[in-house]
Amino acid sequence: MGSQITLTVRLSPSALDTRRGVVRLHPEVLDALGLRQWDAVRLTGARVSAALAAAGDGTGPTGVVLLDDVTMSNLGVTEGSEVVVAPVEVARATSVTVSGSRLASTSLTPETLRLALVGKVFTVGDAVSLLPQDLAPGTDAGEVRGRLSRAIGATWTNELLTVTAVEPAGVVTVHPSTVVGWRDGARTGERAAVPVGGAPVAVAESAPAVAFTPAEQQAPEPLPLADLVGSRAAARTLAEWFELAFTRPDLLERLGADVRLGVLVTGPEGVGKASLVRAVAHAADAAVVELVGPTVAVLEANAAAARVTAAVEALRAHSDAGRAAVLLVDDLDVLLPATTPPPLATVVLDILRAAVDLPKTALVATSAHPEAVDARARGVHLIDRELAIPLPDAKTRVELLRVLLRDLPVESGVDFGVLAERTPGFVAADLVALRREAAIRAALRDKDAPSITADDIVGALDTVRPSSLSSSLRTGDLSLDDVGDMVETKQALTETVLWPLRYPDSFARLGVAPPRGVLLYGPPGGGKTFLVRALAGTGQLNVLSVKGAELMDKWVGESERAVRDLFRRAAEAAPAVIFLDEIDALAPRRGQSSDSGVSDRIVAALLTELDGVEPLRDVVVIGATNRPELVDPALLRPGRLERLIYVPPPDAEARAAILKATARNTPLAEDVDLDAYAADLEGYSAADCAALIREAALTAMRESLEATVVTAEHLRAASAAVRPSLDPVQLAALEAYAAQRS
Repeated sequence: MGSQITLTVRLSPSALDTRRGVVRLHPEVLDALGLRQWDAVRLTGARVSAALAAAGDGTGPTGVVLLDDVTMSNLGVTEGSEVVVAPVEVARATSVTVSGSRLASTSLTPETLRLALVGKVFTVGDAVSLLPQDLAPGTDAGEVRGRLSRAIGATWTNELLTVTAVEPAGVVTVHPSTVVGWRDGARTGERAAVPVGGAPVAVAESAPAVAFTPAEQQAPEPLPLADLVGSRAAARTLAEWFELAFTRPDLLERLGADVRLGVLVTGPEGVGKASLVRAVAHAADAAVVELVGPTVAVLEANAAAARVTAAVEALRAHSDAGRAAVLLVDDLDVLLPATTPPPLATVVLDILRAAVDLPKTALVATSAHPEAVDARARGVHLIDRELAIPLPDAKTRVELLRVLLRDLPVESGVDFGVLAERTPGFVAADLVALRREAAIRAALRDKDAPSITADDIVGALDTVRPSSLSSSLRTGDLSLDDVGDMVETKQALTETVLWPLRYPDSFARLGVAPPRGVLLYGPPGGGKTFLVRALAGTGQLNVLSVKGAELMDKWVGESERAVRDLFRRAAEAAPAVIFLDEIDALAPRRGQSSDSGVSDRIVAALLTELDGVEPLRDVVVIGATNRPELVDPALLRPGRLERLIYVPPPDAEARAAILKATARNTPLAEDVDLDAYAADLEGYSAADCAALIREAALTAMRESLEATVVTAEHLRAASAAVRPSLDPVQLAALEAYAAQRS
């Protein structure tokens, strides 16, 4: 069980493997590792994960491992990266704790959750889907699929969970005796319900749906206003609105203003929208009646209407008693979606309109996706005001960390500024999870007098990921210093991407606008994506990575919506970088496609976002392609992707550096001269050079599984098996294009 093999990552082309946590290996590699079908393997990339191993079709190269999208994200790798594959012992989990979206956590019982995870292997920090593990022979997941569909609806296949804790530690699998629960301790099978004027009662999930109508949900203890780091301006504004609505309605009437108050609080998931409302309402001595949108949305129509009515009746009771009250509707976009609104929406809107007409009451809703809210809810007679809470910047994260860790035994060597720089994209909820993971590490290290060290918090970053940037690029510990050669390319990227985000004052002082974007072009396998990962690691940037085809949708308007949502999330995460890989597939020349105009509309949406009416601030767009002549010329003019940077194929010196970096963990015999070897590899790309080292190691293993070194003879044999992938015709065209642009 001690053997391991380094392989090149490729995305599995099989739709059956999608989000299943399955890796496909060449049958020879399975035999070399001593594995059988559906054994577990440990995968090491930018982080360590685990998956089930299955045999590929045997027609592909032996040095490739096929991964699904979720496994690639867990490892922090992209296509062309390397991962180390090794057998691993799997323990039966006694307990597993996960986190997920509010819809999933409020809709799925622990039993349904356990059934969805049975048979999968994972470790702490992994993302897992709800798709049952039904690829192995003899498995049948029809029942759990039905449960998931009834609980969440048609979108259950898109849900991803994050494993936050397992017992015992290490790689585990879920069995019938495993206890599975949510990170915050909430269990959908036991909800705290408070009838009007009554005490809390536990409502079992097996009870009729109509009994599920609490007028008031038990909520967390409200925070002091001083602890609302990052949203104090919004808190002041909301407090002023509450004061006018609750204590000075006569003043509003005298001035001819509407007394009713409806507010939509927007911001990324986990940023603290509901906490803001609770804190401000508590400071205003107002009662809070909570209505969780996803919990209501999954109910049958009559039960859902009864739930909303009960909440409004609780609000009315406070109003009749002369006490100020706030109806807090969490995740309004789930309760009242903009697309295909359910018949329930009209009933709910009528009930909510009656609520805002009550004296000394306010309706406050929250949403991480305001564009997805039914337009009728945002009318002048219901919710006509909006407050936005931004993603915390580095300065705000420093304050949040100080607040979260102030009452804990933290060693004096912890530098909050450094931690804030290492947590781009983290919201308050993510930092709370980071604190919890760091505390667990400290407790495991010293059970007598534990204290949290900087190493505990940095180590926790391996398992806690920013929830607000689900498509963020994983950089590991890469930096531009890890990129050999390419001096001019790295300098151009630094000037175009890092300078505008690091030194905006310098651009303002000189009276020039920073570049909006850059296009990286060059032959396949040249390291364009690797450069972007290294750039993000150097600048500690929020990077939203999207492959061209991911934004394309056959439904009219959905592709443009996806583009708008991408730029909106980038603006919330600013300073940020949008990385559009394979941009030639996303934005080809207009008028030449046969896709019913989808590509043309996407190009128009990109142009609008890049230099439309709304300015793009602190966001830089990077495109990558090996076919720059196919990209629509309008995207390449000044003010858009105005800087074109050619990433040439590696020369002899660069090839030697790539070979040495790839072979740093491979024992080489004394007769191996990588510098001389690299000189004979004309036409080989960076990916080809990395494949040569892997193939040489596999050649040594074919000779003997006890092999300890790779010799020059193995490298010569690898050269015969791995041919250069660079197409001379395409390379000549790219060099001509580069010469023309320069």
